[in-house]
Amino acid sequence: MRRASTVQNLLIAILLAANAGAAYAAETPFIPIDLGTLGGLNSGAGAVNDSGQIVGFSALPVFGAHAFSWTAAGGMIDLGTLGGPASGALAVNANGQVVGVSDTLGVYSHAFSWTPAGGMIDLGTLPGGRDSRALAVNDSGQVVGWSNQPSGQSLAFSWTPAGGMIDLGTLGGPGSNALAVNANGQVVGESIVTLGVSNHAFSWTPAGGMIDLGALGGLGIFTQSVAFALNDAGQVVGRSTITGGSHAFSWTPAGGMIDLGTLGGTSTAAAVNANGQVVGSSKLGGNFSVSHAFSWTPAGGMIDLGVLGDTFDLSEAVAVNDRGQVVGTSTRAGEYHAFSWTPDGGMVELTSLGGGTTTAAAVNANGQVVGGSFNADGNFRSVLWQPIANLGCKTTLAGCDLKGVNLAGAYLVGRDLSQTNLAGANLARANLGGANLNDANMLGANLTSANLVGANLKQANVKDVIWSNTICPDGTNSDANGGTCKGKHLH
Repeated sequence: MRRASTVQNLLIAILLAANAGAAYAAETPFIPIDLGTLGGLNSGAGAVNDSGQIVGFSALPVFGAHAFSWTAAGGMIDLGTLGGPASGALAVNANGQVVGVSDTLGVYSHAFSWTPAGGMIDLGTLPGGRDSRALAVNDSGQVVGWSNQPSGQSLAFSWTPAGGMIDLGTLGGPGSNALAVNANGQVVGESIVTLGVSNHAFSWTPAGGMIDLGALGGLGIFTQSVAFALNDAGQVVGRSTITGGSHAFSWTPAGGMIDLGTLGGTSTAAAVNANGQVVGSSKLGGNFSVSHAFSWTPAGGMIDLGVLGDTFDLSEAVAVNDRGQVVGTSTRAGEYHAFSWTPDGGMVELTSLGGGTTTAAAVNANGQVVGGSFNADGNFRSVLWQPIANLGCKTTLAGCDLKGVNLAGAYLVGRDLSQTNLAGANLARANLGGANLNDANMLGANLTSANLVGANLKQANVKDVIWSNTICPDGTNSDANGGTCKGKHLH
């Protein structure tokens, strides 16, 4: 058996000493779960549906990166490419259809659609186009994005299985870009109105075609606006110029474009939920150039969601679910940290996988947040932040019934799991370093490749535990201990 290095021994001693004082990590309402990779060191998640299917990209063992789809039941699977070395998934609908962009056999990149039944298909380009990219998909399978032209300009497209790719047109200029689509087939984005002068937000429907949403104002004809998102009621949000800067806007067919205001400086809206709640970021103005995340409602107007740090830190909201949960990123002590905000709980940090920077990209109806985090090895990984409430726990994991729960890849370093029922739980690849598992029921739990360095398993029930490549509390490997961590390796 290979002997531990002096540094390893020191780290183990520190963890063991920490247990003696029973000073465990502060309880948080989320568990960060490392989704792994496709064999490389890094990966990133960008979207999640309400079933918990997560999509993004992952590095390969040697070269390139591929789009992935991850589910709790099946783990991370490789979606492949259109013949080239790289692909990335950007959106997923309720039916598991994934869209994004992939290199082809040539020098170009094309939009793709992937389904479990049909695999990855090339959506092609508009006539004369070379590259295309799929940015969003609705539950009917309508895909939107852009396809570029020989002129270098892009044109917005909509693709359906029945009708293929169609050109959504422009607002009079040479280019357009589709950014989002709702359940009714309404598409929004931006289009050139006058080349080099103005771009405007647009809304497109199959019945009405493309309409100009206008702008809040500006200097003469030099007006700008862009629509980033919409809900199923047809409320569109984005950013528009106004005299003195740019402001977040909301547009509806009945009310037109309205100014959502600011927190003192400029502002931009990034997302909107079914209830009309809009989120984004706004500069504070005055002597402060920093931006803060905001939430806006028709009843309450714009409110400042604050930051995780202090006066000179910033924050940005990127997504909101229909329960009013807002997610985004805030700085603190020179690093970016993902957050979740609710009206009742305020802003809560989404803890990392042991590294520094974390970023939140999306949130689903169940409160699951996805994004990325550096781990202790300095690699960036896809993360699912699982609310402990989804596991049946109220405010703490200690004493909670987690029988049979899938926590593969969970980062539980220093967490208090005393008297927790983990019978039959899947803890493969979980990091339980320094965790308090005193009197925990781990009957039949899967601890394959789990890290238990410094964990307190005193009086824990470890009968029928699956030990395989498990790092024991004393730092040794179960495979070198006769396939177990029992006996002197537990304390």
